[in-house]
Amino acid sequence: MKKALIIIDIQNDYFENGTMTLVHSDKACRKAKLLLDKFRAEALPVIFIQHIATRPDASFFLPNTKGAEIHQTISPLKSEKIVVKHYPNSFRETDLMQYLEETQTTDLVICGMMTHMCVDATTRAAKDFGFTISVIGDACATKDLEYNGKVVEANEVQNSFLSALNYFYSTVQTTEEYLNQ
Repeated sequence: MKKALIIIDIQNDYFENGTMTLVHSDKACRKAKLLLDKFRAEALPVIFIQHIATRPDASFFLPNTKGAEIHQTISPLKSEKIVVKHYPNSFRETDLMQYLEETQTTDLVICGMMTHMCVDATTRAAKDFGFTISVIGDACATKDLEYNGKVVEANEVQNSFLSALNYFYSTVQTTEEYLNQ
């Protein structure tokens, strides 16, 4: 077994004064930093996923903007892998799978943003590729969504997506649970 930490899209646009502010992004980022510190201390692979928008109508993560930069709290080291993606699934049209194969990684610890989009898409794809996955729920953030004319609050979105991922695709844990196991 070899594990790696995947930190998805913890980028400036998701924080206060960004163009797509999420609910509790600061809290999730602090939790991700605890995971990052543990993986660094144990010299385990860390992979940063950075979304750069390519759609003409995109309103956030625009190329060459401060908003698209990885948040300074979790700044990657020069030795750590950064995967740039353009779709919610971090495996789609990237070198993520090749890197995981080269490093003989079998287990993934996933955190990041947005829970209902890129964390979900990446986790489901990773399971389809045969990885064993832990999603660290409190190190993820999302936002209010709207469906059928009704607002679904971020807390409900978070709980719904994490509970769905916990059924088959992953084991969902808190940062504390993961760090204390």
